[in-house]
Amino acid sequence: MSSALDGIGKRFGTHWREAVEELWRRRLRTLLTLLGLIFGVGSIVAMQGVGEGSRQEALKLVEGLGLRNLIAKAESPPDQEALREMRARSLGLTRADAEAAMEVVPGATGFAAEKAIKTYSVLSEYAGSDATASGVTPDYFALSSLEVARGRAFDAADDDRLAAVAVLGHQAAKRLFPDREAVGELVKVNHAWFEVIGVLTDRDLSKDQFEGVQLGLESNRVFVPLASALARLRFQPMEDEIDRFLVQLDDPAHIVDGSKVLSAMLDQRHAGQKDYALIVPAQLYQQHQATQRIFRIVMAAIAAVSLLVGGIGIMNIMLANVLERKREIGLLRALGARRRDVIEQFMREAALICGVGAVLGLVFGAVLAYLIAWGAGWAVGWAPIPVLAATLICALTGLAFGVYPARQAADLDPIAALRTD
Repeated sequence: MSSALDGIGKRFGTHWREAVEELWRRRLRTLLTLLGLIFGVGSIVAMQGVGEGSRQEALKLVEGLGLRNLIAKAESPPDQEALREMRARSLGLTRADAEAAMEVVPGATGFAAEKAIKTYSVLSEYAGSDATASGVTPDYFALSSLEVARGRAFDAADDDRLAAVAVLGHQAAKRLFPDREAVGELVKVNHAWFEVIGVLTDRDLSKDQFEGVQLGLESNRVFVPLASALARLRFQPMEDEIDRFLVQLDDPAHIVDGSKVLSAMLDQRHAGQKDYALIVPAQLYQQHQATQRIFRIVMAAIAAVSLLVGGIGIMNIMLANVLERKREIGLLRALGARRRDVIEQFMREAALICGVGAVLGLVFGAVLAYLIAWGAGWAVGWAPIPVLAATLICALTGLAFGVYPARQAADLDPIAALRTD
């Protein structure tokens, strides 16, 4: 039994070695044929890598806004006279608006408000900083997907008693307290001192904007309780009480209805004044994905053309091999080779070209993806199953183009083939 298996293995190895030798004998033609497959597979792999990386990066970016959040942002005209007329009808965005949204927006489970502080000085005992500052409600960190790396975030009790406490972004903590632990130290925002009780985890976002919405500024920011900020710091007349608020919904399915209800409520409370803008992160993400789909379709079309060219190249080299090897084929048939044996011989050669082209295409696609990411500042991500599936499809496509030449070779008349000069 083992000797029979050894014999089969030797014959199998001999057949494939002959296929390698035959392709190596015409290596220039084989290389040119491989290029079509390499470019086709590489294009699909690079497209998948860049597309998946873009999707993962977009999801990471939009997490800061919250896929289940609705965001109302204050909008004020730069002209003081126009602002005065607007304030005669509307007080601007207030914390009461956020509390009212909790009552009417379907599926609302929580809210957070934020007020930007105009800072002219942010410093500690050890260093100064260009950090910005904001007053926020305690739920702001959870709704914005911000995690505390050291210490703690402030809570409702801190907000109620106007506590002079602060949470620092990762970058702000490093600049204000170089080579020191920030928790327990004091930081001065304008004229007021605050005790640092926590430092946020660095999210390390690759971009500071997503679909026109500013992101990532929390890394270089000082957060204090909203009530403490309003009581301890100075603000300009006619400013909005808060600059924005977030309403979190229990289910993404409520996003569309919730945004309509929130918009109608704010229109009513603000007497129709357009002193706010409504941002829906889920819709921004969908818009971004729609743009990426167009990109992937274009890249897939280019890859399909490359594959077609590669497949035609395989058919071309195999047909040329058939013409050049008529005498060899005739001799094989005369010595008793079956049509199936001839088909298998040529299909092995086609399979070798497809296999090598697929492997080299994977390598080329990975390198191309990282080059594109490096040049365009994009991210790269990999999903193994789609990459392997795309590579398999490319290899099978090339293999399919080898079927016709193999059948042509098998159908040759042995006597006519032997007479060929």
